[in-house]
Amino acid sequence: MSSSATRNHGVAPRLRWSWDFGPLLGDIDTSRLLAVLTALGEVGALGAAAASAGMSYRSAWGLLRRCEEALGVALVVMERGRGTRLSELGESIVQLDAAARLTLGVAHAPWERRLRDLLAPVVRAVPERLRVAASHDLALADWIEHGRGISFDLFWRGSDEALAGLGRDECDIVGFHVPEAWAVDQLVGSLGRWLKPSVHVCLPLMRRCQGLIVARGNPHRLASLADASRRGLRMVNRQRGSGTRSLIDQLLAANGLQPESLDGYAHEEFTHEAIAATVAAGQADVGFGIEAAAMRYDLGFVPLVWERYGFVMRKTTAASVEGKTFLARLSGNTFRQRLIAMPGYEPLPVRAPGAWAEFLA
Repeated sequence: MSSSATRNHGVAPRLRWSWDFGPLLGDIDTSRLLAVLTALGEVGALGAAAASAGMSYRSAWGLLRRCEEALGVALVVMERGRGTRLSELGESIVQLDAAARLTLGVAHAPWERRLRDLLAPVVRAVPERLRVAASHDLALADWIEHGRGISFDLFWRGSDEALAGLGRDECDIVGFHVPEAWAVDQLVGSLGRWLKPSVHVCLPLMRRCQGLIVARGNPHRLASLADASRRGLRMVNRQRGSGTRSLIDQLLAANGLQPESLDGYAHEEFTHEAIAATVAAGQADVGFGIEAAAMRYDLGFVPLVWERYGFVMRKTTAASVEGKTFLARLSGNTFRQRLIAMPGYEPLPVRAPGAWAEFLA
């Protein structure tokens, strides 16, 4: 059922347990730590694990580093070409947590029932939050992490994956991006695989610049991916299904390059921050992503493509109270000021959602 319909569910009180390392970890949020470690054990990539835990890559990396400094032992291990995996200690903590939750779940069940019965007379139904699947973006991630009263749930997905999910009713709103240099027939041919003019509307939100993320000062004097291929440099790539991965493949094809000509083409990360962090750590010589990610890690940046980022949804969603609230907040001054302050971004003029075939207009 679309989010534009009325969907309510009751609040379900639950008893939870938490880790307490006492003075060993100080004020570190152990619940967030467990969420990152558990997700990392499942997906094997820190960017995807951070997104699953509702955190930015930078926040997750900082949390892990603080814990490792306090404990004096590694919780994760980064390996070139293989992503990030749990260390022996990290894996043991996750296994212990899972076993404890299973055992305590049985013990807590009767107390949870008593708690629900106790609160039943005063608990109110609450509306279900909009499900937003969006291609990773730093401005959006910062707004979600630090914004107040966010009234939707966001999941990072590649543009293609998110758009396909909209048709399967796996989400209510999709954030995606396309190059501004595209012709209208390219846009219609791409989006027409998932969208229908009679059903969906789009809201172009911002412009952002993508290009090569390199070491500070661009020591290899790169101007294109072709340069990286010719000089045998190590690359870090975005995951399959992401809009940036599609853009990378288009640039390679335009230069007559085969993927295997780039060392590290199979080395995938899930966010722009993860790409920049990999280059900053010296595990790759070049990556491809947005300018803001390069600046955040004090790296060099070679601009190549300006693109347009926006949202698509059903007309019924745009007309709903939840949809109007979402659109109003994105069009508000707070988010637009964040865009202006970040390198490589420009807000687009505020307008009402319209035909997706006019996304580049």
